Amino acid sequence: MSVIRQMTYQPVGRRAVSVEMMTFGRLRELNDGDTQRADFHVLAVVDAGPGSVSVDFLYHPLQDRSAVWIPPGAVHRWDDIAEVTGHLVLFVPTAPVTHATRELVASPDPAAHWSIPDADWPFVDAARSHLLLEASAPPSDCSTELPGILLSALVTRLHPPHAEARLTPLVFRLFRSSVEAHFRQHHDAGYYARALGYAPRTLSRAVQRATGRTAKAYIVERIVLEAKRLLAHDRLTAARCADVLGFPDASNFSVFFRKATGMRPGAWQATVTAE
Repeated sequence: MSVIRQMTYQPVGRRAVSVEMMTFGRLRELNDGDTQRADFHVLAVVDAGPGSVSVDFLYHPLQDRSAVWIPPGAVHRWDDIAEVTGHLVLFVPTAPVTHATRELVASPDPAAHWSIPDADWPFVDAARSHLLLEASAPPSDCSTELPGILLSALVTRLHPPHAEARLTPLVFRLFRSSVEAHFRQHHDAGYYARALGYAPRTLSRAVQRATGRTAKAYIVERIVLEAKRLLAHDRLTAARCADVLGFPDASNFSVFFRKATGMRPGAWQATVTAE
């Protein structure tokens, strides 16, 4: 595992646009095999493979007529993309313009990867082509708005697996946002119930309905993901991870990590970095 390369959204040219497009050919020119973390969304529409991308320790094959959605903060690495054709859409969280697509962007699957049905492909291809054409247009008064409109159309046509996220209860959406903001300091589901003003049972039911997991399990999963990122990519020690993630000491963190993964932090780190 290599050290994470941080990427920030920097549109090419002078326009302050919120959506950019790139071919896989261009990605190959820029890709050096490093592990990356971006502060923007990456939505890949694959015409043909094969290839692969690893997102937060999960491997995803890039096959004909498939898509991958990598949200901000997800650690990823492009592998074996020499023969992949298609486009990547890079966009900031505020780029979509419809309520439904903004909900999807606000609650992406950590590692969404899916095949595009043959019946949907002509519509996806047309939506992508229109976005690509507009993204390459010369600056104009409406050029900053149209890409967001066309991005919303593309996302809608792609039908990502987490499309039902917009139907999740408000209680869960508030909980998810709060966990993302505070999981390094607060590991107790009771804290989030109190902070959001809900009874613990109400919060628990909402999380269970939305994810199939308890509120506590959801928090544990988020902490474990960040711990794995720190161990594998930033190569922190268990003691440093404990400090970053709000544990009183390395021993406490090690017990937590072993209970969640079946391995001690050091052993897991050695296994992953040796790959």
